[in-house]
Amino acid sequence: MTQPGLRIGFAGTPELAAAVLARVLDSHQHVVTRVFTQPDRPAGRGRHLTSSPVKRLALDHGIPIEQPQQADEFDRSNRLRDADVLLVVAFGLLLPERTLTLPRLGAINVHTSLLPRWRGAAPIQRAIEAGDSESGITIMRMDAGLDSGPVLLQERCPIRADDTSASLHDRLAHLGAECALRSLNLLAARMLTATPQDSSLATYARKISKHEARINWHAPAGQTARTVRAFNPWPVCHTVFAGNQLRIWRAEGIGGAPPAILSAPGTICDISAAGVDVATGDGLLRLTEMQLPGRKPAGARDFVNARYDWLRPGVIAG
Repeated sequence: MTQPGLRIGFAGTPELAAAVLARVLDSHQHVVTRVFTQPDRPAGRGRHLTSSPVKRLALDHGIPIEQPQQADEFDRSNRLRDADVLLVVAFGLLLPERTLTLPRLGAINVHTSLLPRWRGAAPIQRAIEAGDSESGITIMRMDAGLDSGPVLLQERCPIRADDTSASLHDRLAHLGAECALRSLNLLAARMLTATPQDSSLATYARKISKHEARINWHAPAGQTARTVRAFNPWPVCHTVFAGNQLRIWRAEGIGGAPPAILSAPGTICDISAAGVDVATGDGLLRLTEMQLPGRKPAGARDFVNARYDWLRPGVIAG
């Protein structure tokens, strides 16, 4: 016998959330009664007010939208009392416990890590930065804590050696959408079992800040290469050579110690079509895709062929 569909309140904001919402809508197995998303924000060079990806998708489907400034606005509207469940994906506000109990079946969350590892705001970036070999999707029942609720479903996803936050995000968005729909179907059939997290194993994925993106040349090359991948496409790692601001989109640690005379961290040691090799606190970092202000990112061959007079061995990052 086919299980009746759920009436869903949906809370989410970025592309990840829109991918999940799109999959739920495409399935026609449940009804999304209302969407909650962050208020429109200034974006782009013109700083024009821009709607979130979730809002644009909801408008296309004629779903009622609310854009609360604060989490407690959920309670004031009572809009969730007729929903069976609240599905939350990267909404951007920590919801109070009383909000989570408004729907008949509570609230579930789609999180882009294998909880309890990487609770918090930036699990994709922190997993790459830490050198993790895998990530994944966790569907959890929400409680008053930060990503601390019991686990309902998990699926693993390998982290590839060349993954950036963008590439891993895209795979996890697809996986998260499938996991969300599967969880909703199991929830409707009363077939989901909640397993408490082991909080002693929890790690925290703190929010990314722009100041972290300035390359620390005293750090090991391998660690810096991971940071470059983790911060692609935002905020993008950067450094300065001879007064020239340089954004680093791709880089890799390579074997071999820098020549003793050029061993100071941040020193350009070699330049070739393969990349610009820079000394670090441990090993060489090869810069393979770079960008100067006002120009497009360029691969190593094109960048080196531009023959910038400041780009030469012996120059030290400032």
